[in-house]
Amino acid sequence: MGRNGLRWPVSIIAFALGLTLLTGCAIDKGSALAADFEDDWAGTPDVAEIHTTDNNTLPFLGTASGVLILKDGTSADRVTELANKLREYVAGHDNTTGRITADGITFTVVADKTRAGKALALWHSLTDDHRVVTGDIKDAPWKEKTDRWEIKVTAVDSAGAMALFKDMMADGDQHQPLSKVTSLEVSTERGVRPSLRVETDFNDGFPAEAIAAYDAVVARYRVVGATLRRDRATGSAVSIVVANSADLDRAGELARTAAPTLGAAVKVTSDGGG
Repeated sequence: MGRNGLRWPVSIIAFALGLTLLTGCAIDKGSALAADFEDDWAGTPDVAEIHTTDNNTLPFLGTASGVLILKDGTSADRVTELANKLREYVAGHDNTTGRITADGITFTVVADKTRAGKALALWHSLTDDHRVVTGDIKDAPWKEKTDRWEIKVTAVDSAGAMALFKDMMADGDQHQPLSKVTSLEVSTERGVRPSLRVETDFNDGFPAEAIAAYDAVVARYRVVGATLRRDRATGSAVSIVVANSADLDRAGELARTAAPTLGAAVKVTSDGGG
């Protein structure tokens, strides 16, 4: 009975008992998982920093992500060792994502041993490639498609960016492509001229005509910048900026002839905005 001899409803009693049982559990589950990640990896040799993010979706529900940022000069063997340990960690900690940053490349370490091994192998090849500046190999599940990747790489120049993209989209000379890639984007660093960004569509479609349009223009005129991609709605999109000295009409004609099915999706402008 409650105060004044009143009987408390059974539902209220059950709710009160439930709160009592949950007092030892974190209401902000994501924050608790992030704190656990920091505590568990603190003091690990060769780890310079630990960055975490949390997502508290509902009371007692949430997720967390932790990134181990390794010291400069950490050997490839040590990166492999830490990746294997992190794989075991995320396999034993539901709702926690683990990532490693080493030599400018960040990669997600998934619980599945085969997938984790392929991502690590791509990290190895990217860090050995002199054309690569930075990169991110990210686990990107989408709806029912759980085993998916999203990859972004920056290159030293436009020639390197195009070569990298083509290498990673095929059985290239240097990089073994990952299967089930949601998207791949390779670009030059911000401020680099000429600039280039080339990317697949959401379903990893190769932008063949977009690249053909670009190749046709760059073979004849100086290109200042370009964005080439496939798009689920339009198929492809091409934006090419040529130097002021170029014949703009002729450059546009070359691009549209090389990519006849793209039509209005091909845009060629001059560096002066013409």
